[in-house]
Amino acid sequence: MRIDIITILPKILDSPFSHSILQRAQDKGLVEIVVHDLRQFGSGKQQQIDDYQYGGGAGMVMMCAPIFNCIESLRKERAYDEIIFLTPDGEVLDQKMSNTLSLKGNLILICGHYKGIDERLREHVVTKEISIGSYVLSGGELAAAVLVDSIVRLLPGVLSNETSALTDSFQDDLLAPPVYTRPEEFNGWKVPDILLSGNEAKINEWREEQAIKRTKERRSDLL
Repeated sequence: MRIDIITILPKILDSPFSHSILQRAQDKGLVEIVVHDLRQFGSGKQQQIDDYQYGGGAGMVMMCAPIFNCIESLRKERAYDEIIFLTPDGEVLDQKMSNTLSLKGNLILICGHYKGIDERLREHVVTKEISIGSYVLSGGELAAAVLVDSIVRLLPGVLSNETSALTDSFQDDLLAPPVYTRPEEFNGWKVPDILLSGNEAKINEWREEQAIKRTKERRSDLL
């Protein structure tokens, strides 16, 4: 998989992609993440990428030409399955969406800033719009990092134990059950006996019951 990210603040994305699972996925050649500085496609000496709104109003708008030209330069090299705009009014990201996107080959992510991008890009170029929640960030970079992380960890070979991702919250529309590790007792708090029994069938049954219980208590909307 290849993911190209278009941004005016590329350094923000240095850290999320240079550690832990995402770094190992790149080292293994399972994903290629390329960050593009939009200002390289800006106009004039100032490398302008934004301008005032038509009709007036507070806040600047990201211009058509820089984003379009950047995307066209990428399209000359390969085909893309989706061109995604990170925006608060997009479809809210969930596990099913991440699962679907993890099956794609090449993605472009556009990180918005200011009041967003020119609407004509959304109408004629963008193929999918995604929000990571009902709130506004200063820019789309952190949202892009969240989206990339949620996708890449699902790629075969990324996690050392591939079944781990299959038991995450939301994979089966349930929250994950409680988990415990050593020691068996800490501060008088004990691990449930069932988990120490060695009876795999009973343990799986307990985990399913706990997952359903936790989902009812915390996210009944999923049921």
